[in-house]
Amino acid sequence: MKYLYILVVATILFSSCKQKQEVPKEWELLNIVQLEGVNPIGIAEMDGNLWLSDGDHNRLVQIDSKGEIIKAIDSLDRPMHIATDGSSLFIPQYGRDNVAVYKNGTMEELFLKDSLDAPAGVGVFRGEKAIADFYNNRILYNNGKNWISFGEEGKKQGEFYYPTDVQITDSLIWVADAYNNRIQVFDKQGSFVKMMGDDQKMNAATGIYVSDNEVFITDFENDRVLIFDKDGNLKQTLKDEIEKPTDMIIMNNTLYIINYRNGKLSSYTLNPVVMES
Repeated sequence: MKYLYILVVATILFSSCKQKQEVPKEWELLNIVQLEGVNPIGIAEMDGNLWLSDGDHNRLVQIDSKGEIIKAIDSLDRPMHIATDGSSLFIPQYGRDNVAVYKNGTMEELFLKDSLDAPAGVGVFRGEKAIADFYNNRILYNNGKNWISFGEEGKKQGEFYYPTDVQITDSLIWVADAYNNRIQVFDKQGSFVKMMGDDQKMNAATGIYVSDNEVFITDFENDRVLIFDKDGNLKQTLKDEIEKPTDMIIMNNTLYIINYRNGKLSSYTLNPVVMES
C-alpha cells in the first residue's frame, strides 16, 4: 500500500509538471499571397476550399493556395461577410438587402418575414442562423425554427452602431459592433452577456472570428488584428503584412487574414514563444 501511495503521488506530480511546462504560443506570419483583381471583404471555408466575397466586383471567388481563382459566382450586389454550413454558402448582399443561399450551382433568397437594410454579415451553426443588419443596427437570429430580433442604435450595452459581422457558437452569439469599436456577446435569447475590446482604441471593428480558445477581431482603420481569450483579455496584436483587414478564418491550423486595401491574403502559423534568457 505504501508503494502504491508513492506511485500515485509521483504520477500527480509528474502530470502537474507537464502542465507547468506547457510552452506558450503566438501567431507568426507564414506567407503572403497576392489576390489579383480581388478586394476581399469576407472569407469562408467549404470542403477544404477558401471562398472570398469580392464586394467591389459583385462576386464570390474560390481560390487555390496560390491565390488564383478557381471558380466565381457573379451577378451579386456587394456581398459582405459570408458563411457556410458545409453544403451551402450564405451571402449577405449589402446592395440588395437580402441574404442569398448558393448550393449546387443554384441561388435562392433566404426567406425572411422581416426586411433587411444592407445586411453586412451572416453566421450559421448547426441549423442556426444570424444576420448583422447594418443600417437597422440589430441582429436577426434563428434557432432553427423561429426568428428573433435584438438591438437598436446606441452605445450602451446591447446597442449597436452599425454591426458588420456575427458568429454563433454553442451557447453564444458574437457580434462585431463596428463603429462602437468593440465586440458584444449575447445569449441565444438576445440578452447581453459581455463586451470586449472597448478599451483597445479600435477604429472600425469590422470582422470577427471565434475559435475554440480565441476571439479575433479586425481593427480596420488601424491595420491590425486583435486576439483575445474568451474572457476578453488581449493576448496578441497582429500587424505584419496587414492593411485594412476585413475578415479571417482558421483552416488546417493556419490563420488566414484577408486585406481589403492591398488585396492580399496573409497567413499565420502558431509557434512557441521564444523566451529571452
